[in-house]
Amino acid sequence: MPLPPPPTRRHSNQANNELLFKGCLCALIGLAVLVSPYFIKSPGMQGIVAGASPVGWFALVLGLAFGGLYLRRKFASTRSPGSSR
Repeated sequence: MPLPPPPTRRHSNQANNELLFKGCLCALIGLAVLVSPYFIKSPGMQGIVAGASPVGWFALVLGLAFGGLYLRRKFASTRSPGSSR
């Protein structure tokens, strides 16, 4: 008895576009949090924002991960359905 064909997942263009938007937004927020202490004049505020650097790194990595997932989905959708891995 032959095995059934593997399931195929199709993501809508809207879902892909939202993923790209989230990725860009998270990456921009992360970069803003990481770079902003160099432009803040007040030492107190500079220390507060610099203390939030783990949040900035997390947002940057999350944004890059969303962007990578978007590219993976885009690359998978451009391949022909009959091609092998």
